Amino acid sequence: MAAPMSADTFLAALRAEGLTVIEEGNWRDHNRNHMGPWGPVHGVMIHHTVTKGHDHTVNLCRTGYSGLPGPLCHGVICKQGHVHLVGYGRANHAGLGDDDVLRAVIAEEPLPPDNESNTDGNRHFYGFECENLGDGVDPWPAAQLEAIEKVSAAICRAHGWNERSVIGHLEWQPGKVDPRGFTMASMRSRISKRLGSKTPAPGLPAPKRPVVDLSELAKAARTNPAMKGTPVTYSGTRIVEAALVDAGLLSKARLDGHFGSDTVAAYAAWQRKLGYTGRDADGIPGKTSLERLGGKYGFRVVA
Repeated sequence: MAAPMSADTFLAALRAEGLTVIEEGNWRDHNRNHMGPWGPVHGVMIHHTVTKGHDHTVNLCRTGYSGLPGPLCHGVICKQGHVHLVGYGRANHAGLGDDDVLRAVIAEEPLPPDNESNTDGNRHFYGFECENLGDGVDPWPAAQLEAIEKVSAAICRAHGWNERSVIGHLEWQPGKVDPRGFTMASMRSRISKRLGSKTPAPGLPAPKRPVVDLSELAKAARTNPAMKGTPVTYSGTRIVEAALVDAGLLSKARLDGHFGSDTVAAYAAWQRKLGYTGRDADGIPGKTSLERLGGKYGFRVVA
């Protein structure tokens, strides 16, 4: 689990990768956050716009159209290789996709076929629209392909991801064909080489990792299932619950910030997944199991 970068960190990461970045209007505050959560983030999604013309494309992606309000992405990559930032936060770019694909992206494993539309991608992916007709004929200039490579590498570098965290819309949602004109396998190969050949730019701030206090979490876990007296609440519970949801062990409907019986059962399933049995898989977080969960989903544990 990874919290989205701040807008400042996001902008710095792109520029540190050597990109020409153009800030469009109030991009930092232009989002669809009122429609649902933004984050945890797990990857980068690449699209083509099915449009022609630089100005028209940028404006469309910023404002949207009837039935689909903008922003339609976080950045527009034009044919010149410039990145136009049009929004930051939740954006209408990914739509519903396959939960098996999301789990593969999180684990940075080969992607399974996308045959379901059951998971909110707008919450979990940075999105970039690339100016192209998407007909397989419209060319992809070298500068534009290099910008896609750099954008993806910049975000992966900032979050500590590898190239498997970058996917195309066609790999996420059944029926989609974008981006068309190059393969995502070839782009991931380019991103991998870039990540392996360049160290982070000095002075680039690392994204902050959420912190979970083990003692507070264990106290909440021991108190809430029994429902004795006033339930103990702890803000870190929601962070752990979100990780359990992403791991497919807890229903999203139970993400309520209380370490209740459903969360205990989900955490016990996590402990069993790590090989614990008996009392060691009682659903009460321990240091090792919590650190393993935090290492996989991006939070830090303090005792």
